[in-house]
Amino acid sequence: MNILILEDEELAARQTVDFLARAGLAPPAPPVLRSVAKALAWLETHPMPDLIFSDIELLDGNVFGLYEQFRVTCPVIFTTAYDQFLLPAFRGNGIAYLLKPFDYAQFREALDKYQLLAGGLSAGPGAPGPGHLALSPEVLRALAQALHPPPGPQYKQRFSVRMRNGLYVLPVADVAYVQADAGVAFAVDAAGARYPLAGTLAEVERQLDPAHFGRLNRSELVNIAFVARVEAYFNNRLAVQLRTKPEAVLTTSAAQTPEFRRWLEG
Repeated sequence: MNILILEDEELAARQTVDFLARAGLAPPAPPVLRSVAKALAWLETHPMPDLIFSDIELLDGNVFGLYEQFRVTCPVIFTTAYDQFLLPAFRGNGIAYLLKPFDYAQFREALDKYQLLAGGLSAGPGAPGPGHLALSPEVLRALAQALHPPPGPQYKQRFSVRMRNGLYVLPVADVAYVQADAGVAFAVDAAGARYPLAGTLAEVERQLDPAHFGRLNRSELVNIAFVARVEAYFNNRLAVQLRTKPEAVLTTSAAQTPEFRRWLEG
């Protein structure tokens, strides 16, 4: 069985070679390539292997750059430490993978999955061969996109506040709480100064990171960085004491209290 190993870490490559030998599937010295450039040169000058064990990050870049340049028609078992984004993409596309660090039992399981899907290494005429497990361009794009997910929502970092003598720049981190008064949203800082904001309280809330600003009631949002203490209040409400001068105490509404408790827990 002809196997190609793409791995830039010497110990990881040696482990893969040892596991292949233990499984009785590799020659004494299968080719081990550590860069996209060397892998491309090898594939252009050698017959297609039966199977590739492929790391994600090689010495000179991402391995998906290789697969975009050269059409690989054999199955690929990926070895990766990128569990957060790549594993859902692997599972969703039926791709065999090994999450580093892995042991022989996990290695054998991935190899058995490959052999099962391939219909066996010595499939008879008409049986599916390893070639049908090749990565399609669509799957490659899905994997590449999973490795570089789109950025999350961008929240406001500062407010430009129109004052009598011009514009005042108020960093969001300096806002202790936001309060709606007669339909106008005001940002209040640690000194109690109030700054009128553009938009309704709901519109301002959508611009703020929910990890930092939580809703107290229909008219107030609070910055978790300024919460000093939370105490039980009457009618299933909470009293929230803030680190401000003068000290401010805000209260949750009974309806908002359960959600506020969950928000406090992070």
